[in-house]
Amino acid sequence: MIALINGLLIYKATSSVIVDVNGVGYRIFVPLTTFYTLPDTNKPVTLHVHTHVRPDAISLFGFGTGREKDVFELMLSVSGIGPRLAMNILSGISAEELMKAVSHGNLNRLVSIPGVGKKTAERMILELKDKMVKLGACDVIYKDNGDIMILDSMKDDALSALINLGYKSHRAGEVVDKIINESPQSLTLDVLLKKALKILSG
Repeated sequence: MIALINGLLIYKATSSVIVDVNGVGYRIFVPLTTFYTLPDTNKPVTLHVHTHVRPDAISLFGFGTGREKDVFELMLSVSGIGPRLAMNILSGISAEELMKAVSHGNLNRLVSIPGVGKKTAERMILELKDKMVKLGACDVIYKDNGDIMILDSMKDDALSALINLGYKSHRAGEVVDKIINESPQSLTLDVLLKKALKILSG
């Protein structure tokens, strides 16, 4: 099974590309999010690939990042979503934004994606929410309309790291909560830890 292709980009269009690998041209379907990041033709390119096997065909679907490929493969596990629809979805929304919308149950954002109806969006939330969290949707804490939506695992990771460094759990908890409450729209775990360490050591 092909998982990664590294070669010369000899043709590109909004829906597919051809990559020459040692004289063999592979046709690979790509979403628009990947298409916009492609180099010019006759330049080296690396794509993360999902190999889709059917009785009558083998199709390759390529992505600029491993995260995008992971999200694509998760969508294939949803009833009623096949490779074509999954590609259309990723052409209408970035992988990170899709993870955020699903993990927060944002039905309105999902149905705004071309090709996604209400029932499909509801299935995505129902079947993928926990999987998206495990995949990494908890890497960012988001604030929407003033309400903090925080995945506990991220906060726990920050507290665990600070306690392991020797800080008291109560004090570390106070600092983490303070940073979250005062954070801008998004906050990564790395930034959260850096800010906490600056306060605790100061």
